[in-house]
Amino acid sequence: MKTVGIKLVFLAVIAMTMQSCFRSVSRVDPSEEIDISGKWNDVDSKLTAEAMVEQVLSEVWLKNHMTQVKEKPVVIVGFVKNKSHEHIDAETFMKDIEKSFITSQKVRLVQGGEKREAIRGERADQQDNASVSTMKKWGLEVGADYMMQGSINSIVDALDRKKVVYYQIDLELTNMQTNEIVWIGDKKIKKFVKN
Repeated sequence: MKTVGIKLVFLAVIAMTMQSCFRSVSRVDPSEEIDISGKWNDVDSKLTAEAMVEQVLSEVWLKNHMTQVKEKPVVIVGFVKNKSHEHIDAETFMKDIEKSFITSQKVRLVQGGEKREAIRGERADQQDNASVSTMKKWGLEVGADYMMQGSINSIVDALDRKKVVYYQIDLELTNMQTNEIVWIGDKKIKKFVKN
């Protein structure tokens, strides 16, 4: 009887080992919408960024800016804080927002954060190592008129093998000169997951 039990355990281990050897991986089109886990994914990031930029660019602040200043506003994308229950790479989301801004051609976008500091470091290096005719001068950066910041929040409702995951992405645009919030927008995503 013991040998039968040992043989069954041995066969189960072999079966599980063989199953893991038959893993299949295939390349898919990066634009294909695939949601395996029900968690925040690349599709959520891209669609949310596009929807939020469409919202912000259709609001009255842009018309007011163009009327007063007569040129495209300069925007910097600041920090988007992940306050959700899961790991979300906020930088990927921020890049999707920046790409949507650039694609719209309705605003000018300036670099911020660590990348701005890297550019300034390169400019400092040019002062010592580049020819006078090609080195870039200090004090000629374009200052941002507006900064976009926000957060990603989530609520999970789960029972047995079912759960609903609700995401709310809140963004706001602030006038850098006056500190006035000129736009607030949000995007909601709700996913029902069954196991």
